[in-house]
Amino acid sequence: MLSVDEQMRIITSGAAQIVPEADLRKKLEKGEPLNIKLGVDPTSPDLHLGHAVPLRKMRQFQDLGHNVTLIIGNGTALIGDPSGKNSTRPQLSQEQIEANAETYVSQAMKILDPEKTTIVHNGDWILSMDLAGLLQVCSKFTVARILERDDFTKRYQSQTPIALHEFLYPVMQAYDSVMIKADVEMGGTDQLFNLLAGRELMEKMGMEPQIALTMPLLEGTDGVRKMSKSYGNYIGLTDAPKDMFGKTMSIPDEMIGKYYRLASSLTPAEVDKIDAALADGSADPYELKRALGRDLCDTYHGAGAGDEAQAEFDRVFKEGQLADFPEKHVELTVNDEGQIYLAGLLKDLGLSASAGQARRDIDGGGVKINGKAVASKSYNIDPSALKLGDTLSVGSRRPSSPTLPTSRAASFRRRLPSTPPTSISFVPSAVRLPASVTRRTARTSCASARSAATSSKLPATSSC
Repeated sequence: MLSVDEQMRIITSGAAQIVPEADLRKKLEKGEPLNIKLGVDPTSPDLHLGHAVPLRKMRQFQDLGHNVTLIIGNGTALIGDPSGKNSTRPQLSQEQIEANAETYVSQAMKILDPEKTTIVHNGDWILSMDLAGLLQVCSKFTVARILERDDFTKRYQSQTPIALHEFLYPVMQAYDSVMIKADVEMGGTDQLFNLLAGRELMEKMGMEPQIALTMPLLEGTDGVRKMSKSYGNYIGLTDAPKDMFGKTMSIPDEMIGKYYRLASSLTPAEVDKIDAALADGSADPYELKRALGRDLCDTYHGAGAGDEAQAEFDRVFKEGQLADFPEKHVELTVNDEGQIYLAGLLKDLGLSASAGQARRDIDGGGVKINGKAVASKSYNIDPSALKLGDTLSVGSRRPSSPTLPTSRAASFRRRLPSTPPTSISFVPSAVRLPASVTRRTARTSCASARSAATSSKLPATSSC
């Protein structure tokens, strides 16, 4: 094993909190492998880079010679983690949980060393616990203690219902630590209460308490909200290389250092050099993002995937060539004046996160038809403003990357009778309607791709 000082440097790099850090050093000084715990509830089948942050820290522990236990929360998932929630989570069925767990483990092994990972399911002890056992564990906590967590306090004060079973979640997560005799438990910063509950329960049961180690929540490609599929700002571990690379190119410059530290394969010392270069202005943010995109693709898709994804990115977006994109369907809405609501169309196509964002994109000059900016306040457009072969794009103009194309783009193809669907370009709002419009919607087929284009926002590119 490395020296305690060197291990501490690696372990603390990128960590948000270690409680208490002095006790972690004492555990390391014993010279014995520690038992590192990470519990995950398989509430979703797919993982993204945000999920990968604690997994990457777990891999560092493995490389340092420590034991790693990944707990699949098929028991706690039946309750639903209330952390950061302002309402009760919907309960999942056991079948959903088991199906999600299978894909979760396979994706987690893209990061962890399968040969050095112990996988257990907390349903093995939670679901078999009798009432006497449950009461014994619950007796170690008070309602006042559980209400100390911020999200419960806010819900209680606002008279938002808190289901009784939600109180059991931190108790059951704490019991996991007792069952596997954890030395260190990891989680996101929103998990600190649960991790400290585990420390408290272990002490009350006469065990050496675990260390709570939290990792920062990784912001998504918008650089504002935490990475989430529901926000559309995520980079999935199973994303195609071209999409993974393109989305990486969309992160704001100010997020480069954090992405390198939390998501890349670089060592802490290498990331320190990048941070220093960014601070003194000697680094090129554009080239750093390209290198980061290559690194992520190689990590999750194998060596060489990054170079191929970069070449595709350059071919499609730097050289202005369009690639084939997957198909999707959208509803085109025409108002009483025969106009297309452009802001709504941008939202439906995934080019803007919301209609409000689309209006801001329009007002900021970021929405373009064939490269020409749409006038401010032009939220409605005449169908005749778009014709066959036109390209609709969205993207802010960032001075730091003047050579990049627009950040999000969409092109379209229309299915015509006896005509191959790929033979003609079409913008959805070019639907021909009679002068007297009696129907308010027209359906067309469109294709979408989130392959990405600039350093400010990643292109969510579409085709029809």
